[in-house]
Amino acid sequence: MRTTETPAAGPTGPTGPTESGGPSVGKTVGPGDGPPPPEKTQGAVLNVFSHGVLVIWAIMVVLPLLWAVTTSFKDDRSIFTSPWSLPDRLHFENWSRAWTEANMSDYFLNTVLVVGGSLIGTLLLGSMAAYVLARFEFPGNRFLYYLFIGGMSFPIMLALVPLFYVVNNMGLLNTIHGLILVYIAYSLPFTVFFLTAFFRTLPTSIAEAAFVDGASHSRTFFQIMLPMAKPGLVSVGIFNFLGQWNQYMLPTVLNTDPDKRVLTQGLVQLAVSQGYKGDWSGLFAGLVMAMLPVLAAYIVFQRQVVQGLTAGALK
Repeated sequence: MRTTETPAAGPTGPTGPTESGGPSVGKTVGPGDGPPPPEKTQGAVLNVFSHGVLVIWAIMVVLPLLWAVTTSFKDDRSIFTSPWSLPDRLHFENWSRAWTEANMSDYFLNTVLVVGGSLIGTLLLGSMAAYVLARFEFPGNRFLYYLFIGGMSFPIMLALVPLFYVVNNMGLLNTIHGLILVYIAYSLPFTVFFLTAFFRTLPTSIAEAAFVDGASHSRTFFQIMLPMAKPGLVSVGIFNFLGQWNQYMLPTVLNTDPDKRVLTQGLVQLAVSQGYKGDWSGLFAGLVMAMLPVLAAYIVFQRQVVQGLTAGALK
């Protein structure tokens, strides 16, 4: 008897011919094959664009600062003949001349007294008011809160004339403590607004446990809640320090005594007087003197500022 043999089928069926004449073999596509997903491409383009904008912004900010610092160590001739070159040698006499002859030491001391006193008063009063508005419910709570917010939107230019007469009638015109009180009133709205939102994020269980143990409201605030709010205090303190240190309009109107001028007033006076004398190197030295404390404060406390701004979002 004659038998006919048929081809054996594979595990997945018979293997048929391909266009090239060979058997068809399955192809595995790797993760690197094919075009990238559109989401990754768009994210990479956006990342490059954002980093480019940040680099341009950093150059625009850093270059003027570096130019001012290098110019403060040049002589007057080099400032005009080669303004973009490095100084041939460091002229430290520019700094000493601005510190002594231009009275920058007196202006610096007055500014430290005014800003130091106003900063302490602003943080103390602002934290107390913010704690009460954030933790206690009483009639008029929201009204007082929105009143502080309204103070943030009030233009200081509209208050200069009545503020001058109020300070004058109180006998505080041309005084250090009068300027401190005005700075505190000027900075309180933002401080209360910032710290109220921060105190609301703090846990209430710790304060309730302190009340159960017999602690008073003042002791609970100063020994428990205020240390917990340290990141927020540092952040709002830095913002207030920058604003009060660079304040020019308020001391110009309320402080006309030459012996009690602050740094911003002293720089304007130095620019006017040295402009006629041609002492541009001393002017740049005084400018850098006024700028260094602000840069140092931000460099030292930059981590605390970021922690204070993000603390409310992380809790």
